[in-house]
Amino acid sequence: MAASFVIERSDFDALLGALQHRGHTIIGPTIRDGAIIYDEVACAAQLPAGWTDEQDGGHYRLRRRNDEALFGYAVGPHSFKQFQLPSEVKLWEADVDQHGGLSDPVEPERKSPRYAFLGARSCELHAMGILDRVLLGGAHPDPADRARTENVFIVAVQCGQAGGTCFCVSMNTGPVAERGFDLALTEVLGNREHHFVVEVGSERGGEVLADVPHRPAADGDRRAAQDVHARTASQMGRELDVTDIKELLYRNYEHPRWDEVAERCLTCGNCTMVCPTCFCTTVEDVTDLQGEHVERHQRWDSCFTIDYSGVHGGAARSSTRSRYRQWMTHKLATWQDQFGSSGCVGCGRCITWCPVAIDLTEEARAIRETDGRIDADA
Repeated sequence: MAASFVIERSDFDALLGALQHRGHTIIGPTIRDGAIIYDEVACAAQLPAGWTDEQDGGHYRLRRRNDEALFGYAVGPHSFKQFQLPSEVKLWEADVDQHGGLSDPVEPERKSPRYAFLGARSCELHAMGILDRVLLGGAHPDPADRARTENVFIVAVQCGQAGGTCFCVSMNTGPVAERGFDLALTEVLGNREHHFVVEVGSERGGEVLADVPHRPAADGDRRAAQDVHARTASQMGRELDVTDIKELLYRNYEHPRWDEVAERCLTCGNCTMVCPTCFCTTVEDVTDLQGEHVERHQRWDSCFTIDYSGVHGGAARSSTRSRYRQWMTHKLATWQDQFGSSGCVGCGRCITWCPVAIDLTEEARAIRETDGRIDADA
C-alpha cells in the first residue's frame, strides 16, 4: 500500500502557499452566480466551505451543508477544459494596407500560466486525459494546446459525495482517482476532526508536500478515507449499462427513440458546452468597422448548431433528430473508433444542465430495452 499522509484543515493555506511559491496560478472551486465554478483562488477562504450542490435532470441549486467541508459538492458547470481548450483563441491578425492588400498575418504571443488545478475529481482527470489524446494525439498537434497542458500541477480531490446525475462508476472513471495527479486529497470530517488524507502521485507532489505541515497517516485515517470512497461509490444518482454499447448504437441508427428525444431537444448546445470532453470548434474572421484590421478567432462550437455540419448545398444534419443522434452516438460509440475510449466520463453535467432534462443514460436504456424490436415501418 502506498504511503499516505495527513494535512490538517488549519494547514490548508500552507499547501496553497507552497504552490504559489513555485509560481503556480491556482485554479480551484469558488462560488459565483449561484454555482460552484473554477476560477483563480489565492486562499482557502475563497473555497466553497460549507456548501454543496443539489443536482437532478435540468436542476442545479446550491445549499448549505451542516459542516464546513471545502469540497463537499459534486461538479459544477465548469470543467478544466476551459484551460486546455479555451473558449476563444485569437489565431492571427493582420492590417489592410492603402492598396487594399493584406499584411502578413501575425500570430499573437501566447503565454500559458503555470497552472495548479485544485479540486479535480477522478472523472475530470479522465476527461483531461481524453482531451489530451484528442488535441495532441494526432499527426499535427497544436503547440499552443501542448503548452497549456504541460507543467500543470494537479491536486485531485477524491469525491466525498456523488451528485444526483453522477454515473462515473458505470464508466469506470471514479469516484476514486488512481493516477494523473501530483497530490490527491480525501477530506475527512467528524468527531470534531477536519483533515485531509493525502496520497502522493509524483516526485514534484512529494516536494510540495515537504513544504506543508503534515504527518504520516495512521490506520484510522486510512480507514476513514476508505469509508468516504465506499460511501460515494454507493451514492451514484444514475447508471449506464455500457455492455457492447458501441454495437448497440450502431445497429439502432434508425431507432424511433431518436424521434422521441428530438421532440424535446432544444438543440441549445448546453450539453456540449458543459461537457468536459466535447471539443468542437469553429473559425471566424472579423474586421473592424473601418475595414482596416482583420482577426481570425477559434471559438467553441457545438454539433447541435445547424451551421456546424454546413456544406455546399446546406447542412448535412439539418434535423434535431440527426444532431442529437450524432452527439450521443459519437460520445458513446464512434469516439471509441477514433480515440480508443469512450468520450463520456459519467460526470452527469449534460443531464443537470439540459433545460428540458434529457438524460443520456435514460436514452441509452430506452434503446437497449427495445433493441431488435423496432416496428417494421418505423
